[in-house]
Amino acid sequence: MHASTPRAVPEYALQAIRDLIEQEDYRAGDALPSQRDLAERLGVSRTSLREALSSLSALGLVSVQPGKGVFVQAPATQLTASNGFAWPFAAQVSAADTFQLRFALEGFACGLAAVTLSAQELDALQDNVEQMRLELRASDFERASQLDFDFHRRILQASGNQAMLGIVTSSADIFLESQKLPFIRPERALETWKEHTKILRALGRRAKAPAQKAMQQHIRAAALRTGIAFVTLGD
Repeated sequence: MHASTPRAVPEYALQAIRDLIEQEDYRAGDALPSQRDLAERLGVSRTSLREALSSLSALGLVSVQPGKGVFVQAPATQLTASNGFAWPFAAQVSAADTFQLRFALEGFACGLAAVTLSAQELDALQDNVEQMRLELRASDFERASQLDFDFHRRILQASGNQAMLGIVTSSADIFLESQKLPFIRPERALETWKEHTKILRALGRRAKAPAQKAMQQHIRAAALRTGIAFVTLGD
């Protein structure tokens, strides 16, 4: 295995594990080889392997159980989505439609939150952003995706619009899945934190239009990190 830069190694390992699951017909619940064997087989370091497994865990494709092993969590058919990622809700709604809804709904909510959120809510968002930075430094992408979901949920709550919050709450699994997808690329995971920081700055200034724009840019960028482009009224 040859990689042009060290940053490419975890992404190579991620794709290699997905190929292994598909080509050797692993089923949900099956155990993969030990992490030591996987690292040797793929020709990568244990650190790079752990980063790849963390990304796959965040996507719901494998379950890493300390002391027990790594187990396939999703059927092999989910590993062949046309955009290269698993989207388990395809029968209900597409990933592109989900991002498009979030663009419209959360952008508007963020603009509202800029003029309605309390000092306590702003403090909680600041704590969330700092915690995400720490989790990303530790390559815990599953925990980072959960913090991502919480960041967006808190902004929806701060907006005061219960109808919009209700939409997200009633479809929490789908929204959370869309927030896991960008973490498939570990070398770009920090972009989510940077975008959240920009949103937070706009909220801290109580700047309605910049807050809405920053949120919409973030959601569009997150979609593009997974190979998804969607149409907006500005296109």
